[in-house]
Amino acid sequence: MAFTPPPAFTTRPTLQGRFGMSASTHWLATAAAQAVLERGGNAFDAAAAGAFVLHVVEPHLNGPGGDLVALFATADDPTPVVLSGQGPAPIGATREHYLAEGLELVPGSGALAAAIPGAVDAWLLLMKDHGTWELADVLAYAIEYAEGGHPVLERVCATIRAVAPLFTEHWPTSAERWMPAGRIPEPGELITNPAYGRVLRGLVTAGDGASSREERIEAARTEWATGTVAKASAAFARTPHRHSDGADHAGVIAEDDFAAYRAHYEDAVTLDFRGHTIAKTGAWGQGPALLETLAILDGFDDEHVDPSTEQGAHTVLEAQKLAYADRDAYFGDERVPLETLLSAEYAAERRALIGDTASAEFRPGVIPGVDTFLPPLRTEYTPPSGIASEGVGEPTVSRSGETRGDTCHIDVIDRWGNIVSATPSGGWLQSSPTIPELGFCLGTRLQMTWLEEGSAATLTPGKRPRTTLTPTLVLRDGVPVTALGSPGGDQQDQWQLLYLLRTIVGGYTPQQAIDAPALHTTSIAESFWPRTWVPAGAVVEARLGDEVIAGLEARGHRVTRAGDWTLGRLSSVGRDPETGILSAAANPRGMQGYAAGR
Repeated sequence: MAFTPPPAFTTRPTLQGRFGMSASTHWLATAAAQAVLERGGNAFDAAAAGAFVLHVVEPHLNGPGGDLVALFATADDPTPVVLSGQGPAPIGATREHYLAEGLELVPGSGALAAAIPGAVDAWLLLMKDHGTWELADVLAYAIEYAEGGHPVLERVCATIRAVAPLFTEHWPTSAERWMPAGRIPEPGELITNPAYGRVLRGLVTAGDGASSREERIEAARTEWATGTVAKASAAFARTPHRHSDGADHAGVIAEDDFAAYRAHYEDAVTLDFRGHTIAKTGAWGQGPALLETLAILDGFDDEHVDPSTEQGAHTVLEAQKLAYADRDAYFGDERVPLETLLSAEYAAERRALIGDTASAEFRPGVIPGVDTFLPPLRTEYTPPSGIASEGVGEPTVSRSGETRGDTCHIDVIDRWGNIVSATPSGGWLQSSPTIPELGFCLGTRLQMTWLEEGSAATLTPGKRPRTTLTPTLVLRDGVPVTALGSPGGDQQDQWQLLYLLRTIVGGYTPQQAIDAPALHTTSIAESFWPRTWVPAGAVVEARLGDEVIAGLEARGHRVTRAGDWTLGRLSSVGRDPETGILSAAANPRGMQGYAAGR
C-alpha cells in the first residue's frame, strides 16, 4: 500500500457549503468572523473582527502588543500576497547594548525582547485596502467582549497560575490585571479588559470627522502609532523590571519607534509540489523551510512521504532537520539565497544526505559565496545570573510533548472568492508586565534574534526578527484552493507539512488530515529562549502506534511520546474551483478550535 488510508472516523466533519467559511483557534473568534460574513462583510472584514476578538479571549496566546503574518488573495486577483505585521527591532536594540547588560541571549520575557508591535496596524491596513466595513463595526465584537466580559478559558487560568509568583513578586501591574485581589480566575468565570476596550474605542473616535471609510481607518493607524498606545508603552518600558535571565532591565523601545512603523505587503515565495503551488512568506519568516522540505520530499515515492509509517515518518523528520538547519544558517530579514535553497539541484543534494538512521548532527548546506552561520547549539542553558523567571519563551509545546498553549490562527473564505490565512501572536499576558493604561503588554519576538555576529538574524535595529509565524496558501492551476495554518512556534510548518502531504499525496479530507497523528523534530535550534536543541529528538503522538514508534527508536530517533491528542493546532478553509463548494476544518485538540460556515 503506497499511502496509509485515512480512518473512517473523524472528530467532526469537514464543513461544506457555498456561502462562507471561518475557522480559528477559539470558537468566539470563529463565531464573530462568521457573523460578519452573514451580515454582508467580506473575508477581510471577518478575519479582522475575529482577530481582535482573539486579543481578548486568548490573551495567553496573542495580544495587541504582538505581531501578525498573513497570506491572502482577493476575488479579483488570485495572486497570493503576504501581509507583514512583523515589527522590526527598535532603534535602541543594538547587540552592544544587550551585551553590556550582561546578556548572552535576547531574553524570552521582558521589554528588552519587544519588537515594535505590528498586529493592530496590519489588520487596519488590510481592512482599509480590502475590507468593506466601517472600523467601528469590525471592532464592536472585541469591544463587547472586553467591556461586557467573556467566559475565561481553563488554559488562561492555568497560564496565570503558572506565572503567579512572577506577577506577585516582580510584575505588580500584571498581578493587578490578571489576579485581582490576589485571586486567580476560575475557568468559565466572566472576565473583562476595560482598558483594552478603551484603546479600541480610541481608534474608532480618532476617525471622527474624516470623510471616508479609508480615511477613518488611516486616522486609527496614526492614533495607534503616535497616540496613547505609543506614549504609554514607551514610558512604561523604561522602568527596569524582571526579565527571563533573572535580572532587571529597562526596555529600549521608544515613541519614535512606534511612529516610524507601518505594516506592508510583500510578494509571496512559492514552490510547486505535486500539481499544487504552495505560497509562503520570504525568509524573514520560517516559511521557506517548509518549501525546502517539500522540495526534498518531492524526490521520494509516496511511501517515503507518508507520516503514518515508520519509513515515511523517518524520511519526513530527516528532511525537516536539513531544511531547518538551512533556516538557522541563512534566514533573516535581508537578502537570502532562496533561488538556490529552493532549487531542484540543491534539493537533490540535500535528499542524498538522508540515510536509514537518524542524524544527530546540525547539517546546513554550503552555498557558494554565502557565509554559513553556525548558531550556538546548547542542550541546556543556565542564565549568567543563575536564575530564570517563570513563563518565558513562547507558550507552545514543550519538548516533553506537554502542551502549554500556542499562538493563534484564523482562516476565512467568502462567497466571492476572497481568502485569508493569518497567524497573530506575541504580546502574551506572560510576555512582560501589563501596561495599566492599555490592558496589555509588549511582545517578545526579538528573542528570535542572535547576539552573535554573522547571522542574517543577528539583532539589528530596524530589521525584523526571523519570525516563526507562517500561514500558508495553496493554489491549483493558479487559483487559491486552501488557506491553512497552525500555532506552535518551530512546529507550525512541521505540522502544516503533515497536512499538505496527507491531503495532496494521500487524498485525505481536511478534517482527516487535521485529526491524523502528528509528529515533529526537536533536532533544530529552537527559536525561543533559551534556544536549546535535542540532537535526533522527535516528539510523536502515541496514536502513531507502538510498531512505528519502536521502528523510529531503532533508527536512532530520541522519541518522546506526547499522548494521543496533543500535537498540532491546525485549521483550514478552502474552495473547489470546479464546483464552487467551500470547506472548513479545525483542530479538536485542546477543545477550543472550531470551524463554522454554510
